[in-house]
Amino acid sequence: MSSWIVAPILIPALTAPLLLLTRRAPNLQRRTSLAAVALLLVASIGVFMLATDGMVRSYRLGDWPAPFGIVLVLDRLSATMVLLTAVLASAVAIYASNGWDEKGHHFHPILQFQLMGINGAFLTGDVFNLFVFFEVMLIASYGLLLHGGGPRRLGAGFQYVAINLIGSTLFLFAVGLIYGVTGTLNMADLAGKVAQVPAADAALLRTGALLLFLVFAIKAALVPLHWWLPTAYAAAPAPSAALFAIMTKVGAYSIIRVFTLVFGPEAGFAANIAAPWIMPAALATLAIGAVGVLASRVLVDLVCFAIVWSMGSLLVAVALFDVTGLTAALYYTLHSTLIGAALFLLSDLIARRRGRWRDDLEPSPVMAQAPLMGALFFLAAIAMSGLPPLSGFIGKIMILDATRPSGAVGWIWAVVLATSLVVILGFSRAGTTLFWKSEAVAGEPEPMPQPARAMPVMAAAALVAGTVLLSLWAGPVTRHLEATARQLVDPRAYVEAVLGAPPQAQLSEPQP
Repeated sequence: MSSWIVAPILIPALTAPLLLLTRRAPNLQRRTSLAAVALLLVASIGVFMLATDGMVRSYRLGDWPAPFGIVLVLDRLSATMVLLTAVLASAVAIYASNGWDEKGHHFHPILQFQLMGINGAFLTGDVFNLFVFFEVMLIASYGLLLHGGGPRRLGAGFQYVAINLIGSTLFLFAVGLIYGVTGTLNMADLAGKVAQVPAADAALLRTGALLLFLVFAIKAALVPLHWWLPTAYAAAPAPSAALFAIMTKVGAYSIIRVFTLVFGPEAGFAANIAAPWIMPAALATLAIGAVGVLASRVLVDLVCFAIVWSMGSLLVAVALFDVTGLTAALYYTLHSTLIGAALFLLSDLIARRRGRWRDDLEPSPVMAQAPLMGALFFLAAIAMSGLPPLSGFIGKIMILDATRPSGAVGWIWAVVLATSLVVILGFSRAGTTLFWKSEAVAGEPEPMPQPARAMPVMAAAALVAGTVLLSLWAGPVTRHLEATARQLVDPRAYVEAVLGAPPQAQLSEPQP
């Protein structure tokens, strides 16, 4: 059964070149892409169910023994993230297939390459292959960002390429330093060998670890490395921006994976090296994101800064590196990915129904399908800002509860609650302007109603429904995520699944 681990990577990897061969038959290409995404969803459900028994499984490509070959690892965390990616990809593919994929060439092949990179990053058990899948993911994201062309996207694409090239360069430096002092890049092997690094090489090891953290922080849009996200995501086509909601989570996932497994409490000179940096940066991210939400004058800009703010909330919980904090972080990851993607799609749906006003936050005549759009936006805004009873509120309560043992609990609660209030005000202002102030320009001609296309609305509504389901099933979901967090803080099962035996430096029992 462990051979199924490669399926979430193999399906998009085989589909992408096949779609290139059908570029002159757009309808066939579209149907093939949708079928591949559906198959990916089925495979992701399969590997998720496989991981629910708590076992960690590895798949060795080419049957080379670890740590010398390429290895994929399936545990509760990677299975959960792969399933989340498949759910998001399904909504994005359906939304794009109703017109957006016709605005440029090769949308669907690039989408499949993107999915291959994202799933590979979640499943790989090797730091160098994490770099490789980062590059696959980022190269594909360039194409998705520029889909449809235009000077605004070209300008945003240049900034996006520049910051990610810097990140890739730093990633290679980090990989070189770590390999130079340990002789391995297999994560399970590193879990034991970093503790054996002599004092003379400690500075090199710590430098490599901090460079890795810097790279992951760039991808997670952690302040002050967040500035690229609002520009790039706001310029991207709506389905591309919705898919990008999972890419910031790749950065958060990488921080969780590497700094629990490799640079955790048993890492010797590099033990818990990232922890002191994450909490201050996360609180600053909350503040900057909230101010951006309140200051935005365009709906898509507001959503971009809400994504930045949500990453601050998520990383506050990650910074604790304990079971309670990681459980809260993982729940908030599911919530913020689904609702962030939904808001990007809703921004596009609203803009298409407001004529020349698009998604500018200024009064306009009543848009087509205003009650439906208003209801969906209302639910999404409640979820994103953390109001009860939806999953944003549950996730925020979990994060606050997890921080109670922290010595900085007063500061954390103050920043989280204050910025939540600011975000609520920002979304309230946006909703009021979009749906309640139409009579201010009653003399203007009403925007032309959009053609009745049900599928794009259903795709956005499905993502909003996801946050409702997370709220209704919060108990079972939280129990699964708590088991996932316990698996993370005790990496012995991961190490044994990859190496077949504990590393040379025995991993001790986790502290309660």
